[in-house]
Amino acid sequence: MTGSARGERPAAGTEAQAAALLGWLTDPDAPRLCLVTGGPRRGKSALLSWLAAHGARSGARSGARRRRSARELVPLAGQSALGTAWTLANRLGVVARTPGELVHVLATTEARRAVLVLTDLHAAAEPDAISELLAELVGLGRIRLAVEVRTGVLAHALLADHRATVVDVTEPDGTEPDRAAVGPTEARTEARTEARTEARTEGGARAAVELTDPVAVCEADPLLVTAGYASGSGDDHGGLRSAWLRAGQSLCRDQDPADRALVLLGALGDGADPRLRPALRELAIGAAWSVRWTRVPGDLTPPWPGPVTAFGTLGDRLLVAGPTDAVQLLDAADAAPADEPFTSPARRIKALAPAPDGTVLLLDERGRLHTVRGPQPRPPYLERLTAAVAATLTRHPGTALAAISGSVVVGDRLGSVHAFGLTGIHQAALHSGRVTAVTAVEAPPRPFLCSGGLDGTVRLWTPGQDPHPESLAERPCPVLALHATATPEGPSLAIAWADGLVELHHLDTKERLSFRPGPPVRAVALTPDGGVVVGMDEALLRLDEARCRTT
Repeated sequence: MTGSARGERPAAGTEAQAAALLGWLTDPDAPRLCLVTGGPRRGKSALLSWLAAHGARSGARSGARRRRSARELVPLAGQSALGTAWTLANRLGVVARTPGELVHVLATTEARRAVLVLTDLHAAAEPDAISELLAELVGLGRIRLAVEVRTGVLAHALLADHRATVVDVTEPDGTEPDRAAVGPTEARTEARTEARTEARTEGGARAAVELTDPVAVCEADPLLVTAGYASGSGDDHGGLRSAWLRAGQSLCRDQDPADRALVLLGALGDGADPRLRPALRELAIGAAWSVRWTRVPGDLTPPWPGPVTAFGTLGDRLLVAGPTDAVQLLDAADAAPADEPFTSPARRIKALAPAPDGTVLLLDERGRLHTVRGPQPRPPYLERLTAAVAATLTRHPGTALAAISGSVVVGDRLGSVHAFGLTGIHQAALHSGRVTAVTAVEAPPRPFLCSGGLDGTVRLWTPGQDPHPESLAERPCPVLALHATATPEGPSLAIAWADGLVELHHLDTKERLSFRPGPPVRAVALTPDGGVVVGMDEALLRLDEARCRTT
């Protein structure tokens, strides 16, 4: 392999521009935006591909403590602004449904720092709208952008209005670099780039993909599909367009058509063309999951229950809390209403913790505890325990809540978990920073707890014992929700992560399954028969493990 293929040296004829790019990248006072400009076929894309790869292996070999910011190479040819937002959100480890939401999420969360290396802006389906998005990202100050754009187009003018370093890939005498001096690796890179640019044109997207055919949509380039659906046409293509736009961030990830079909199934409304589901189910054979049911806005049979902020389970019933004070009870088998909703005494509900006697404990957004009594009278000792915990949380607000027989479990903002029981309190410092979720399981020989934190770890703890030294799971993003229960396969744990990933962990066998529905996930719940229910702002769905899976 040549040095250039490893990213160690640029293509012949672009050494000066490469040095300028590295100078921009390493200068802390340089503008966050670098425009790589020049006419067509000047080697701009190859130069940026070199920049994205440069130093990756040498940095890994050096073992240096200071890790460089990730460099993400993102081709923009044929992309819409929406597809660009989803692609960047996936690369940055966040979830965003629109370009505006991407800017908001990055401005209000601790997303990882990165260098975005963006090629072929001039060949995008919506170059001007993408330019506006990139200008807003530059304004955040935490992300560097190296953008390839030809001179003489509006997108160049829009970005040139901002403070930027400009690297012009043109020789001093106005000629292009010597293409004969470019090695075979660089020639192949540029050829692939040019071919991709030609394929991803606005007209080509519509001609290449039949947007009403679910199989064709799942097998096509997802960014072309996104550009086709984002074109503003009033045709919903039998419901495929609505489902794609709802779950698009997940659909734009690299995956098999079977997995893409599964995601689409989880986003379809009940008004969709009845031929779509059978076609998607057939295509999804071989995926790790099957979709039992899904509910989205506009569904009538049964009705969509509204946005979800928290889940709980009472036997085979699902407790669903949203932004109002109503808690709905649904049948976990089909999401049909299972009983009359009850009104919560809390404000916006942050966590639900149904107790075994039917009492429902609620944690509000201020970290205070509230109680909704079940159909049976509570024993006096449980009343005293709940009252003591509620009094404690008025002084030291909780951040997460769970309950099992004789115990109330609370997480706090400092990273500790407290198990209040009839014989006292057990405490453990499990996380660095706020505890974001806890769940408790009645499992022989002793109950155990799982907690998740802002630090991106999930920890296992049995009150009265030392915490397990190693985390159950760890990822570079916060944990949003947890739910554990005993299932036919043994104790299982569902995890929702801040980047939109849902995981199912079988704790005895160590098997893990994952799913990305697309929108931000707010809550997860496990049913007694092993189903995983995922709650979001605009969708509610249940997944079951596929009976026959390819390994």
